[in-house]
Amino acid sequence: MNKIGNVRVGGKNPVRIMSILNTSPESFYKKSVKTTKTQIKNTVKQMEDEGVDFIDVGGMSTAPYLSTMVSEKVESNRVLYAIKIIQNISNLSISIDTCRAKVARDALEYGVDIINDISGLKYDGQMQAVVSKFVPSLILCAYSSKTVFGNTITTTKKLLGESLKIAKKSHIPSEKIVLDPAIGFFRKTGRGHFFTKIKSDWVERDLSIIKNLNSIKQNYPILISVSNKSFLGNILGKDNPTDLLFGSIAAEAISVINGADIIRTHNVEATKEAITIASKLTK
Repeated sequence: MNKIGNVRVGGKNPVRIMSILNTSPESFYKKSVKTTKTQIKNTVKQMEDEGVDFIDVGGMSTAPYLSTMVSEKVESNRVLYAIKIIQNISNLSISIDTCRAKVARDALEYGVDIINDISGLKYDGQMQAVVSKFVPSLILCAYSSKTVFGNTITTTKKLLGESLKIAKKSHIPSEKIVLDPAIGFFRKTGRGHFFTKIKSDWVERDLSIIKNLNSIKQNYPILISVSNKSFLGNILGKDNPTDLLFGSIAAEAISVINGADIIRTHNVEATKEAITIASKLTK
């Protein structure tokens, strides 16, 4: 039975909700940015009241179409500030959204128990040593620093398999791992290091993944993060992430029906209701 932080996931467990707490002002979704003590406290209390299972804290935006790189020190300071506030008011499991070893180490030393690495442990050569030392729960995202070709599902499974091998070398038990097929991070073009380059249509790639989640699982729980993402805006003809609530909820519900075990979202209350209904409709 898989367990991420202190929460059991996958199998016959309920679909879990991971809420997003952005502490990065450069984030693509400005409405989600919380930087002051009062903002963070109020947001965490609201998330908890609405039924969230984990909080995912990010200190640097990794949107592939933005130039949002900040120093490791800035990223670390942001997430540590949020961690201290959360730990003082809540017992929820905290995840840190980072692919940098120093930031991960700093967070783990403060008692964080989940690392959400969008590079699947591939970006920072020191990350393997850090996770090997602390043995946290891991969310491994499909990622390649090189252009990938071929069948979308096969390629995604291959990239996730590479990350699973790194995790195994780092002595992380399989029961502490969740896979993320990286919705929104496979693009034809982008800025920075935090996307996987493809030649095919990126919107069709994301739609294909959502349709085929069960074939990607490889006996691991699957996390899906589609909330307010640009592929929805592309389909709906909307540029502002604030206008994508209904599209996000529809994609999340369908992801649950297709096999998602964890939904990572900006919209906890709406997502909670959607996955409750979707779970009832799942065969």
